[in-house]
Amino acid sequence: MRVLYNFDEVIDRRGTGSLKWHYSDDTIPLWVADMDFRAAPPILAAMDSIVQRGILGYTLPTKALYAAIMDWHGSRYGLLLTDKEILFSPGVVPSLALMLHIFTEAGDAVLVNDPVYTPFMSKVTQNKRTLVLSALVEADGKYRLDLDDMETKIIKHNIKLYFLCNPQNPGGRVWMREELEALLTICKKHDVAIVSDEIHQDLTLRGHTFTPFLTLAQGYEHKVVSLTSMTKTFNIAGIKGSLIFAKDAALIEKINAQQHLNDEYELNMFAYAAMHSAYRDGGEWLAQLLAYIEDNIEFTLQFLADKLPKIKVMRPEASYLIWLDCSAYSDDDQQLYDALRAAKVELSAGYKYGSEGRSKMRINVACPRMLLEAGLARMVVAFEGLGDG
Repeated sequence: MRVLYNFDEVIDRRGTGSLKWHYSDDTIPLWVADMDFRAAPPILAAMDSIVQRGILGYTLPTKALYAAIMDWHGSRYGLLLTDKEILFSPGVVPSLALMLHIFTEAGDAVLVNDPVYTPFMSKVTQNKRTLVLSALVEADGKYRLDLDDMETKIIKHNIKLYFLCNPQNPGGRVWMREELEALLTICKKHDVAIVSDEIHQDLTLRGHTFTPFLTLAQGYEHKVVSLTSMTKTFNIAGIKGSLIFAKDAALIEKINAQQHLNDEYELNMFAYAAMHSAYRDGGEWLAQLLAYIEDNIEFTLQFLADKLPKIKVMRPEASYLIWLDCSAYSDDDQQLYDALRAAKVELSAGYKYGSEGRSKMRINVACPRMLLEAGLARMVVAFEGLGDG
């Protein structure tokens, strides 16, 4: 009998230390990439089992865990892995920082697209590398890679490493195979390493196909690493854990050695158990989640078209995050943010994702419909107060 999961359930997260729900008032948060849904029951059952056993000791990844990881990625994406090609990490962001030490030295140039998830930029500069940005081009309501600009900058700045975001955050693009192949050709030509953040892969929406970069990297495996995690997919970001995939034995050994320098090569027992149960038993929950998210996206697009038609909306191809161009209301980022906060709704300020994020906002629609409707209504109040900019 098929279990139906209740994504309409509203769970009070105030006063729990939640980053998303940190307010002292009744602000509705539609910002950070954290869903307001109860985690998948198989994961919760795995957590309960550990607690009931009552021993919280040192834990190693099991053969069953490796098998679940390999089956999930092989059956869904055609990414065939062995246990020797899999490493564990506390998170994708720490792994981005780690990769800077694998492929570059202090002062080396790293290429990143703009706009992009903030740590892509901040980790480069914090680790004393040179950040080089290539703006994404908006065409037909979606972002595209400017390959000519990227190659020009690769040559000009002697780029050593490129951080790819696929699916793209905040624009929601799922890069097509042809785009990735063209990108790979340029990077191979100029000996640029590629680290692909694929954390939103499992949130690819209907009508789109996610292509793991490693499936294209034959002959260039020594320069390609993929990063992913179950945490975004299954709403368990509070349980730190992620995966590093590489298919070159020497590269895996180098990454593993670097991880040991910082003791960042293992997870806690809850993370291993959550990962195992998610990849083994979470498929049905994920299917129902995606259906709910798709409905919320459609509702949001229609609501904005009806109530705030001057907002230019970029329809996502993956994830529950929608990129909004609010420049018709204001070109002052702080004014946009303050107006929303005054209306007691919070979105992610676009300027944090790079200069191409100016006058934009990112909205998270992964919440019960009742909360989403209330948050959108408050957006109307905020933008009506701004007028036409």
